[in-house]
This record gives sequence, C-alpha cells and structure tokens, in this order.
Amino acid sequence: MVKIEDIQSYGKEHFESVAASASNLQSGVQAIAAAYGDYAKKSFEDTKSFVETLSGVKSLDKALEAQTEFVRSAYETFVSESQKIAGLYSDCAKQTFKPFEGLVAKFTPAQ
Repeated sequence: MVKIEDIQSYGKEHFESVAASASNLQSGVQAIAAAYGDYAKKSFEDTKSFVETLSGVKSLDKALEAQTEFVRSAYETFVSESQKIAGLYSDCAKQTFKPFEGLVAKFTPAQ
C-alpha cells in the first residue's frame, strides 16, 4: 500500500529536480548566447579589418592574397567556434537532465 508520505516525498523530490533542471537550462542557454555573441563580435571585427586591408591594396595579387588569408582565417574561426558551441549545447543537455538521474534510478530495476 502506498502511503501519503511517500507520495508527498516523491512530489517534493520531483519539484526539486524540475527546479534544478530549469536553473541548469537557464545557465546553459546564457553560456550559449554569450558564445554566439562573442563569435559574432569577432567575425565583425575580422571582416572590418579585412575590408580596411583590402581598401589599401594596390595590386590584384595582393588583393587575392589578402582575400585568401581572410577566408582561411574565417574558416578556422568558424570551425573552432562551432565546436565550442556544440560542446556548450552538449553540456547544457547533460546538466539539464542530471537532476532527474536520481528519480530515474528509483524506477529502474537493478540488474
């Protein structure tokens, strides 16, 4: 027979898990938004610098060289920032669901 105290205890644990999960989700989303903002700012600054460099170039060879360097740098930055942001998404998901591990363990049969 299920006791009322058991139901209340479960409800309290569930509520605490949901609250902790929401807090972790909020922190994760803030970190992701900050990473996107930092990447956008860096990208803007790099593009601004490229345009300034390109405007001072007097030959086609130097223009192609500057463009090649900019594309290489932009690609490397994109790849590294994408990996960083993907890691933040993964960490956010792990931290968001971590509070529920205890509840799941209670209902998972031991093997």
